Amino acid sequence: MDKKNALRAGAVAAGTTLMMLLMSSPALALTRDDGDDPGPGLNVMETLGLYVVAPIVLFLVIAGLVMVGDKSRKGQKQG
Repeated sequence: MDKKNALRAGAVAAGTTLMMLLMSSPALALTRDDGDDPGPGLNVMETLGLYVVAPIVLFLVIAGLVMVGDKSRKGQKQG
């Protein structure tokens, strides 16, 4: 990939991200809907576990399964 295509791809990604951020209005989230009954909030440890630790663990499990599957296929091709 040459420099021109890389710059173009970066510009498209940045523009798309910016438009998505501008189109989603966080101010509307402050307005409660009729019948809205939110549950209790998460503490810091629950938030970190749910949004940081769980995705990392899932990534590692999936990567491990892919690596195990890839090694078993390489063994079949050679033998």
